Amino acid sequence: MILIDLTPYVCPYPLVKVKLLLRHMDVDEKLHVLLSDPGSRRDVPLLIKKMGFDIEIIADQPHCLSFIITKTN
Repeated sequence: MILIDLTPYVCPYPLVKVKLLLRHMDVDEKLHVLLSDPGSRRDVPLLIKKMGFDIEIIADQPHCLSFIITKTN
């Protein structure tokens, strides 16, 4: 599993970084993402769902959203 802490960054960087990482991952590989920017917290999970990947929210705190993406295709 790859862990990426994107809490210091604001949109669109986290969105672009997650999208690029997913392109290079193998099927069934997992990516653990940490976000704090409100725009990223909204947009990145929407992108993941739109791309058809599995997403599991681990923690949704005011200061940090933590989730795991499983690449399915």
